[in-house]
This record gives sequence, structure tokens and C-alpha cells, in this order.
Amino acid sequence: MGFDPVARVVAYHAAINDLDFSTIEAMFAPDAVYASGGLGGMVAGRERIIEGFRAYFDAYPDQVAVDSVIEALDGSRVRSEWSLTATHRQTGDKLIRAGEEIVSFDHLGKIISVEVTDRAL
Repeated sequence: MGFDPVARVVAYHAAINDLDFSTIEAMFAPDAVYASGGLGGMVAGRERIIEGFRAYFDAYPDQVAVDSVIEALDGSRVRSEWSLTATHRQTGDKLIRAGEEIVSFDHLGKIISVEVTDRAL
């Protein structure tokens, strides 16, 4: 394997925090899947995943996410524990979430799946 999966998740999360959609898109395999309540459930395909990210961050443009743990599970999967705060652009409602994320990579270092599980606060 020619990439460090933990470093790849750190870069992926930095791109999310920077709202760098072109970098985020380049990190996903074309047939990736993303499962998260934040994006409305299971989303399949890089284009649909990026559409979901754009819609979410249009509603919550000030999101700040922090990782408390990032660890390799094996050579192709990384687990992170995270928390975030954000404000809805239109309503002003505060969003506070925390949870776990498992990111899986193919042999080229592209994200093939993301599984997000929210944790009760």
C-alpha cells in the first residue's frame, strides 16, 4: 500500500473543515457509499455524496468539527471519534453532534465507504 490511511483521514477531515469540495470529491472512489444521518441516510456514488455535502454545508456553513481519536483499524480502514457544532443558516438553530466514523479505502487510497454513527450527547 502506498498511502497512510490515518494521514488520509486527517487530510479528508481538513478538507471538510475548509469546505474544499474539489479536494473532498477527489478523495472518493466513483462508486463510494456514504452512510450518515447528516446526509440523510445511505448515499451511493461520488457525485451524489458531493451533492449531499454541498447541501449540508449550504445549510450549516459554519460547522466546526474536531476529532478526539483517529486510529487505524487495519490497512484499509480508519476509525475516528468526532464532535461538531454548527448553526443553521436560515433558522439560526444550533446543531451539536458527536459520533464515530469508519472510513474504508481501496488499494489506491480512494475512499470507498464512510459509515457515520451518531452518539447520544
